[in-house]
Amino acid sequence: MAYKYQYNPAATDNVTLHENGKPRDRAGFSQSNIRHRSTEDDQMSRGARCCFGLLFLTTQVLLHGLITLILYWVIQFRWKDGQGLPFAWRGTGRVALEKQWNLHPVLMVTGFIYCMGQAMLVYRSCRCCRRIYNKLLHTFFHILAIPCVVLGFLAAWDYHSLRTDKDGNADPIPHFYSIHSWLGLLTMGLFLLQFLVGVFSFLLLLCCESATASYRAALVPIHSTVGTTTFLLAVATAVAGLTEKAFFELSITYPGWVRYIQGAAPEDLPSIGGIPYSSGHFLESVLLNVMAATLALLGVLMPLLLWTPQFRNRSQHSH
Repeated sequence: MAYKYQYNPAATDNVTLHENGKPRDRAGFSQSNIRHRSTEDDQMSRGARCCFGLLFLTTQVLLHGLITLILYWVIQFRWKDGQGLPFAWRGTGRVALEKQWNLHPVLMVTGFIYCMGQAMLVYRSCRCCRRIYNKLLHTFFHILAIPCVVLGFLAAWDYHSLRTDKDGNADPIPHFYSIHSWLGLLTMGLFLLQFLVGVFSFLLLLCCESATASYRAALVPIHSTVGTTTFLLAVATAVAGLTEKAFFELSITYPGWVRYIQGAAPEDLPSIGGIPYSSGHFLESVLLNVMAATLALLGVLMPLLLWTPQFRNRSQHSH
């Protein structure tokens, strides 16, 4: 009678019974297991690797470029007095409050776009180390995002609550009145839920790995989908915030950059408060548009890198 192979869930190295007795290397893995792992790691074709590398490099350039652009925008156009630093925390006076607001876009983009983007990219791209190290690095980038998001939220909250007019009279702005703020609340809620469920399910439950394997495997596609959705919501929130700031700060001068590059005289372009249209208006308008376009490109490239089947090996379909 033919021998029927069975799987032993108590085996510590997850090796089927028929592999017992086969030659093993110094680390204790059977030779067939090593060949199986090599096959999984080499699943990505040479062309797919080339495309993945090019898209990965492009995404990294966009992520770092976005941080550079938003810092340049704050320093060049939001640092009104040019004294001290362009940032402040709960200082006194209108200028200090404006500097505190400057923390909001920088920290929110750093936390939600840069840190979350890097967290997803390292888990997808790091194929040379053990999976637990991938998870820890993935978690580390999300932990870095938490203080950025908290401080960025508090900076905007204080700005709305403590805002004053030019005469020093209280002139607060209502909280959560705009599309930008509603999307931001939804993004923060999803991020918190995703982080707590991810840490509990894919790190803490490893203490009883065999008993929770089916649960974690079923949760993988949900975790991946919610993570990508959170990133895309963060992109939409950031674009909405930039649009809101463009119309608030630049007002009727915002569309003037199109006529400006066509050679129209500054005096023929719209102005605010008697201040004639200048190259500064033009540069800030274009800069805001470039940042929004960069965010949109990241919203396209990140799901492409994460969800294209040719860019995923079999070992990354389970946690």
